[in-house]
Amino acid sequence: MNEAEQQRAAYLQDAQNKAVQLFEEIEQMLIRPGVSEKTLSDEIHKLGTERHGVRTHWHKRVVRSGPNTLRPFEDNPPDRVIGEDDIVYVDLGPVFEAWEADFARTFVLGDDPNKKRLRDSLEPVWNTVKTRYHKNPDMTGEQLYDIACEEARNAGWEFGAWLAGHLVGQFPHERIPRDKTVLYITKGNDQSMGSPGKDGNKRHWILEIHLRDNFNNVAAFYEQLLTVG
Repeated sequence: MNEAEQQRAAYLQDAQNKAVQLFEEIEQMLIRPGVSEKTLSDEIHKLGTERHGVRTHWHKRVVRSGPNTLRPFEDNPPDRVIGEDDIVYVDLGPVFEAWEADFARTFVLGDDPNKKRLRDSLEPVWNTVKTRYHKNPDMTGEQLYDIACEEARNAGWEFGAWLAGHLVGQFPHERIPRDKTVLYITKGNDQSMGSPGKDGNKRHWILEIHLRDNFNNVAAFYEQLLTVG
C-alpha cells in the first residue's frame, strides 16, 4: 500500500475511532427506557454536535427499538417509546473532518435473555464474516452477502436485510444510485470488491450484520469498517 493509500485508510480509521467514542457516550448517557426514538435521536444529534464537532451526517440518523428494529433502513416507522426490557439499535453516518464513518450498535435494556443472546451474536458473526472476506478480498459483493447470510444462519438467526454493506470514503463519497448494485454487498453484485474506484484508489467497504429473531419479532444490527483495521 503506497503512502497516499495508507493516509486514506488512516483517515477512515480515525473517523471510526471517533464514532466509537461517540457511541460509548450514547450508551452511558442517553440509552434508557421511557424516551421516544425521535427524542433519543435528537439527543444524539446534540451530543455529536456539542461534544464531537459533528456538523454533517452523510445518511439519516436511525434509532429503532422493539418491532421497529425489523423495518428496513429506507422506512420511517412511527415514533415509539423505548420500554423497560427493550432492544434498541443506533445507526449513524457522522462525518469527521470530511471523512465518513458508518457505525451501528445494538443495546439491550433489562434482562431478557433472548434479546441479549441476539445482541451478543452480532460481533462474533461480524468477525467470522470479516475473516472469510480477508481470505479472498477479491470476492464479489454477492459472494460476501451469501457468506453473511450463511453465518447468520449458523448462529441461529436469519439475515435481516437485502445488503451486508457498502462503500465508504471521503465525504461525499461516490454516490450510490439505487440501480448500481456494484456499490453494495448484495445479491447481483458480480464485481470484485478489490477493484479500484473511478479515481484509481482502493475502495473501502463497511460490513453490516443484520440478525433477525423471527420467533420474538425483533432484530439487531452491527456495522463498521471491513477493509481498515
